[in-house]
This record gives sequence, C-alpha cells and structure tokens, in this order.
Amino acid sequence: MARNRNPELDYVRPVRRILVIGLGMLCLGLFLVWRIDSPRIEKFRADLIDEVVPNFEWASVPITQFYKMVEDFQSYQRIYQQNQDLRRELQQMKAWKEAAVQLEQQNAKLLALNKVRLDPKLTSVSGVVIADSGSPFRQSVLLNVGAEDGIMDGWATMDGLGLVGRISGVGATTSRVILLTDAASRLPVTIQPSGQRAILAGDNTAAPLVDFLEDLEAVEPGDRIVSSGDGGVFPAGMLVGQLALGPDGRYRVWLSADYQRLEFLRVLRSHHGEVITDPGGLIVPPQPAPDPAPATAEDKAEGTAGDG
Repeated sequence: MARNRNPELDYVRPVRRILVIGLGMLCLGLFLVWRIDSPRIEKFRADLIDEVVPNFEWASVPITQFYKMVEDFQSYQRIYQQNQDLRRELQQMKAWKEAAVQLEQQNAKLLALNKVRLDPKLTSVSGVVIADSGSPFRQSVLLNVGAEDGIMDGWATMDGLGLVGRISGVGATTSRVILLTDAASRLPVTIQPSGQRAILAGDNTAAPLVDFLEDLEAVEPGDRIVSSGDGGVFPAGMLVGQLALGPDGRYRVWLSADYQRLEFLRVLRSHHGEVITDPGGLIVPPQPAPDPAPATAEDKAEGTAGDG
C-alpha cells in the first residue's frame, strides 16, 4: 500500500476550509449587524467605529497623499494645456497685429489717394494651371490661356493672395509662367514702411533672396514687400510677401502666394505707357507777348486833342 508522501496536506485543507467558513460567517455577521435597526445595535456600531477607526488612521494617510498627488498631477496637466493654448493665442495675436499694421498702412495710402482714378486698362485674364514643371533647376507652371486670349510675354500673374510670377513663353492656347522662386527671376521690390528698394532674386527655394538692399538697419523681419514698378515689367504696389531672416543670416521673403496649391492664376494685362524721349517736351515753352496793334488815325486824333 502506497504511503502519503506529503502528510502536511491532510492538515492544510481542513484548516483552509475552516478559515474560509469563519471569514464568511464574520462577513455575514457584520452585514447583519449593519442592517439590523435596533437602538442597542446602533450603540454597538457607534462604539465599534470609535474603537477601530482611530487605530486605522495611519493606513489612510498614504491613500490620502496618493489622491492628493493625483489631483496635483491633473492640475499640472490643466495648467500645461492652458499654457500651450495661451502660446498659440499669442502667436495668433502677433499675426493679427502684423496684419492690422499692414492694413493700417494700406488704408493710409488709400485715404491719401482716394481721388486718384484707376487705370481702366489694368484688367486681368484668369487661367487654370494645367501642368507644373517644377524641378531643381526650373520653377514654372503652364496655364490654359495663350495668344488667342490676348496673353503677352512679361505680364504679371498672381493668385488670390499675392504675386506669383510672369509670363515667359506664349502659345496659341497655353502660356508658361516663370515663378518668383526660379533662379532666372529678378523682381524690383519696395520694402514698407521704410521705402527701401531692393531686388527679389529667386534661387529655386521657397524663400527667394533680397539683394541690393542699401540700408539693412532700416528694415526688419515682418516688413511688407510689394512690387516697385521699376523697369516697367510689373505694376507697382502688388503684394509679394513678408521680409524674413533666413538661417544663413541673409534676408529672404516669405511669399504670400500659396505655391503649394496653384490652381487658378490671374494674368494682369499690362499696357506700356507712352515713352518720352525728350524730357524738355514736358515743359511748355513760354509764349511771346502779342505785338501791339498799329495806331489808327482816330487814335492819333484823340491823342492830339488830349494834349491840347
């Protein structure tokens, strides 16, 4: 007959059953004590709480501190989120401030020029971008308007925000636009409000360079840049972008036109003005005084009578 190799199991199982049954009876007794509605039981419950709860105060301290740490962490998260929201709102306020300054400058100019009649010949033709031939060596797009629509080389193009480029190559029904970012693009610009003149030179990057700037101290990042109209290629006052300081320490321009989504472009009809070859022709020469009329016989007779 095989012997039991672990005699301790014969004692563990009955003891475990007794403990489980005792714990169940204790829980049932506590439940009944808390559920019985009797003055004696109520007094017993109050005495039990007075005896037991103060002795377990040390056990509630870690739990209380843990809840405080959780509340502090949640409060820190709320403060951090509010700080991030305030930072974003501050950036938006700076952008609105810059836009307000630009609108104020533009409004002042419009108020000063409110009696000037605009050139009715400055109209536009809208076209759809049908191809983008952008490459590391050439920045251009193709429009679905051409010579049949009256398009001519050199005319300025812009989207709804700012200047995009100029027409360079016209076909019967299509035309090519060289963008301001192209390495062959050069645009005379004016930096406002200082009035500094410069050249916007494309270098096949999203932010063209600003060259031939006379006074670097008169400008600062964020200044508004418009076309100057020098050379007669582009009309003056067309929005180009904002001045920015590049990573290389040179001034560049963040273009206002959305080059990532060029879908429709406006081609501005630019009519060449009258060329004056003789500057002296602008000044009207003085007219000679008219010769006095010859005296008649009656005038002579009146003069003789007056002497008498």
